[in-house]
Amino acid sequence: MKTFFAELFTYNRDMNQRVIALLSDNREQIGSKSVLLMSHIINAQRIWNFRISLEGEPFGVWQEHPIDNLQALDQENYERSLEVLSTEDLERMVSYKMSTGVPFVNSVRDILFHAINHGTYHRAQIATDVKVHGVCPLLTDFIFYKR
Repeated sequence: MKTFFAELFTYNRDMNQRVIALLSDNREQIGSKSVLLMSHIINAQRIWNFRISLEGEPFGVWQEHPIDNLQALDQENYERSLEVLSTEDLERMVSYKMSTGVPFVNSVRDILFHAINHGTYHRAQIATDVKVHGVCPLLTDFIFYKR
């Protein structure tokens, strides 16, 4: 299962990098919503990594980053996620609090899957937003990646 998660995190990173490049190349056309959503994807992955390992310093959930910093931040997340994956027991239960202060407990496996799924969800929102601004969205579905 760890091998599959590593593949999913590689997919996630590759799609994030492609979307960030699209945003960067079309920065005059796109709205601020797409950059905010991409920042949110990066922030959330960093927050989830932190909740599992308690290492590093998380960003704010909706903290916006300059578009020119997104690729490096995404790469850092990818490397940290692979470290977490290689050192953690997927069945270990993690206690954490949401940004609202509500406590929860989930397995490392479920948290890692959520981090991947969360990125997919928001990349779809970015695709819709860039299309509204006249930019052709990317195909970022996993099956297209595997082809």
